[in-house]
Amino acid sequence: MDCKEKILSTRDDIFNGKIFKVKVHDIELPDGKPANREIVEHHGGVGVIAVTPEREVFMVTQYRIAADEMMLEIPAGKLEKGEDPYDAGMRELCEETGYKTDKLEFLGEYYATPGYCTEKLSIYLATNLEYAGQHLDPGEFLSVSKIPLDKLYEMVMNNEIRDCKTAIAILKAKAIFG
Repeated sequence: MDCKEKILSTRDDIFNGKIFKVKVHDIELPDGKPANREIVEHHGGVGVIAVTPEREVFMVTQYRIAADEMMLEIPAGKLEKGEDPYDAGMRELCEETGYKTDKLEFLGEYYATPGYCTEKLSIYLATNLEYAGQHLDPGEFLSVSKIPLDKLYEMVMNNEIRDCKTAIAILKAKAIFG
């Protein structure tokens, strides 16, 4: 059975903000019935799991207003329109932690919430880290810590880390480093 939905028309003037845009598709369902889909268009994001030779991971803690809580996360950021995720990963790693690397290893791409949002997250692994100096964006407030990978894995499994990009990155790193 073909389950693809057919877009009949689009209203793309619903909301056009700095970070995302909202549009509504009028669609035809696979059974021929009409429906609509509200879509949040987002340029995507990048996250970097930075692991030291001692198997410690650089993590950032920051307040996330949508969750209304402090979140423990890997260094990450949004992409500008057309920006290469690799370049953004290099930038975000240094901006947020103060560390740079000579190479990022691609770990995969993941949709944050594909039911209504186009945001795709690219995840990278950074090793061979060298301190270069932290330079946060204006209005960005976070703290940096180093946490053993094994401890982070336990935190994911105990639902103590609830940010999806961070959980995926930790699980991937655990599979790589054992």
